[in-house]
Amino acid sequence: MRVRLPDVPGTLGRIAATLGSVDGDIRTVDVVEHDPDGTVVDDIVVDLPPGRLADALISAAQEVDGVYVDSIRPFSGTVDRRGQISLLAGVARRRAHRSESLASLLDKLPKTMSVQWVVVLESVTDATGQVAVRRVAASSSAPGDDGRTLEATPVTQARALTDRDTWVPESWTVMDSALAATPLDGTDLIMVIGRPGGPDFLLSEIDHLGELGFILGALLA
Repeated sequence: MRVRLPDVPGTLGRIAATLGSVDGDIRTVDVVEHDPDGTVVDDIVVDLPPGRLADALISAAQEVDGVYVDSIRPFSGTVDRRGQISLLAGVARRRAHRSESLASLLDKLPKTMSVQWVVVLESVTDATGQVAVRRVAASSSAPGDDGRTLEATPVTQARALTDRDTWVPESWTVMDSALAATPLDGTDLIMVIGRPGGPDFLLSEIDHLGELGFILGALLA
């Protein structure tokens, strides 16, 4: 669940207490963004026992003054942004074999960025200057696509993908999925990440994605 709360000591503790009152067990808390207005955006992973409805978490959290639940969605596992060190190490160890490096990336990235799936595209330019962009790798939970080969590189910098990106396959947008992408600098690869059910990617998350793309590109170039 993504929660906006006042950046005041004790607020998170009060949220934990109210979630506990409905048998919610906090597994991880990830600070996503500090807003200039004095609020913080946190991603909180909570376990609920069988029979408990997720709506109970929303009601419980919003009992605390100034707290607003921005979104809630199913999530398997825990968010571990510190796991990006392990992710980068795995890519670096296998850098001589791109397919193995990508497999390591696809396995570990979802949990480190609170996303459900990852797709990697490759942009290749032939001797005549013709560009062909196609899917070359994807995580196990990634949706299929329509098999198209694009004739232009669709992403040149880290950004959220919107309705204006008509090249995006419809299957990627089901369940009101939030999408973002970044080039892996110095390579011919583009990484697309998806978060079914949202929430939308914040600017801080896009900046983080771009920095990750820069580092991954350096390792894979």
